[in-house]
Amino acid sequence: MDPKSILLIEDDELDIISVTRSINKINADIKLHTAFNGIEALEMLKGKSSAKLNPDPDLILLDINMPKMNGIEFLRELRKDEKYKSIKVFIMTTSNEDQDRAEAEALGISGYVIKPLNFNTNTKKNSSMDNFMHFQIMKILGQ
Repeated sequence: MDPKSILLIEDDELDIISVTRSINKINADIKLHTAFNGIEALEMLKGKSSAKLNPDPDLILLDINMPKMNGIEFLRELRKDEKYKSIKVFIMTTSNEDQDRAEAEALGISGYVIKPLNFNTNTKKNSSMDNFMHFQIMKILGQ
């Protein structure tokens, strides 16, 4: 069986590291792809970059506040294309604006999480990012 695939669209290196670590901890066959903004992500999806995604991701983790093309703009473009309408998108953002949430929900997201999730501080407890990955992402990916 092919591994599940996640496209993380995030411009913050620390958040990318955190998501990568949390995915690695759950011991699932998941391939993580990263784009730093909406334009780069669209190019990856549509084969206009050297990092073509094949097959399309099973899930997109999307930040809203990014340079060049923010998450809402990306989501609008993604949903215009029939091929990508069914991809599950989960927003992970610092934006607690009602308008951002309403726009994202109107564009068919699967969930909306406000960052920062408290990351592990070298204790034996799981971070909330780890718990999010384990319970939410695995549920969405059907593992």
